[in-house]
Amino acid sequence: MILKELRISRQLSQEQLAQMSGLNVRTIQRIESGKNASTESLKCLASALSVDVSTLKQDKFFPDKSSDNWKSLSLLLKIWFMLNFLQIRSKRATAVRVEVISHVSGFIFCCLGLINEAALAGGLIMLATGYLFHLLKWQGDKYGIWFEHQTIKGS
Repeated sequence: MILKELRISRQLSQEQLAQMSGLNVRTIQRIESGKNASTESLKCLASALSVDVSTLKQDKFFPDKSSDNWKSLSLLLKIWFMLNFLQIRSKRATAVRVEVISHVSGFIFCCLGLINEAALAGGLIMLATGYLFHLLKWQGDKYGIWFEHQTIKGS
């Protein structure tokens, strides 16, 4: 089902879609994770997204690249759509690892920059990479693009 891709292409969070459709956020999360949806839920979602129910049931999502929605997407989200089409899934844990490694190595190289000018330049590049991955992580959290599903442990 392409609900997640449609939601993201319209730059909606799960909370916004839930409010527009009159459904619970948990219902949106459950449907996006591949669980079955009732006909009534599908009708509510189709109405909120201005598509047919049959469109929601499709397996592949092909965004209209000439639409205003596509043009207004950030480059990171356009890349995510391309990776999703190729079935390459990103994981939040990987983004966190790259962010931490970039910040730590950037700090070390900046300290070495007191001795060597090239190390300072490398350190600044690594710090910039860390901040870019922080932005990626923030957008991934905002739009729910991560592959793994977080489970909440009960007490």
